[in-house]
Amino acid sequence: MEIAKYERWFMMATFAFIIGAAIALIVSVVGHHASLAEEAGRIAPEEVRSTAPFDEPGLHPSTDPDHDYDLVMVAQTWSWSPEEIVVPAGANIRILATSVDVVHGLLLKDTNANVMVIPGIIAEVRDVHFDEPGTYWLFCHEYCGLQHHNMAARVIAE
Repeated sequence: MEIAKYERWFMMATFAFIIGAAIALIVSVVGHHASLAEEAGRIAPEEVRSTAPFDEPGLHPSTDPDHDYDLVMVAQTWSWSPEEIVVPAGANIRILATSVDVVHGLLLKDTNANVMVIPGIIAEVRDVHFDEPGTYWLFCHEYCGLQHHNMAARVIAE
């Protein structure tokens, strides 16, 4: 009889914990305006270097009227192309990125840019702002091999 009471209590506590975790997740997602990145297109990984706009990675005037610039990035094992980018502070930037080899992750410190970079998929991050002049570091957050920890680039906002 006593065991059934404790079993019921643990079941209710577990159920309450699961409900609390779900509520915390929903509040966090809504509060931070989180959303999944949408696929901006597909490209054959072996053709990345010969297909626009990835044939000329870097900062370009945007083809999207909602953005000032497009930052085109190419990930390859242990490096980003380009490794250093100068952007105007306060500009509204759209990032387009893809990989030529394995899965990478693009994390741009102190911005909203955090996306998986998958071979064959064009990842798009919209409305990236560099409000303060300075150096913003871009890291790979998906393990991509032995030199993964050295895979970084920097964005300099002037």
